[in-house]
Amino acid sequence: MFKPHVTLACVVQAEGKFLLVEEMINGKLTLNQPAGHLEANETLLAAARRELLEETGIDAQPQFFLGLHQWQAPDSTPFLRFAFVLDLPAIVDTAPQDSDISGCCWLSAEEIFASDQLRSPLVAESIRLYQQAARYPLSLLGNFNLPQ
Repeated sequence: MFKPHVTLACVVQAEGKFLLVEEMINGKLTLNQPAGHLEANETLLAAARRELLEETGIDAQPQFFLGLHQWQAPDSTPFLRFAFVLDLPAIVDTAPQDSDISGCCWLSAEEIFASDQLRSPLVAESIRLYQQAARYPLSLLGNFNLPQ
């Protein structure tokens, strides 16, 4: 039975920079948006907020839905990745609570596009979508029979 991994990510922007997390994957330092898997009995929005808090220490609600990507990783793992937007008025300090996250950094779009450390092509693609001013109301994502 086909069961793609459902993940979500937050594109966090402040002062023209984007917040990325640093994590070791297969012995290599990679950069990703604060992101993770949807858990049982959790809404997409609640999962995005939880992952943002766990990976950066920022407790904030995403403001917009950015988009959905279907992706197959090089190892053939299928993913559905829901991306959200959080615009902050200023760069803030971070305090990752997840032991898999070694740190956080604020980078320009150009630095992200030039990086060879991106965890997946979806990291840069989410920044490109953000730059195109794609923003959708959170109400676009329905929630039936799940806790708010």
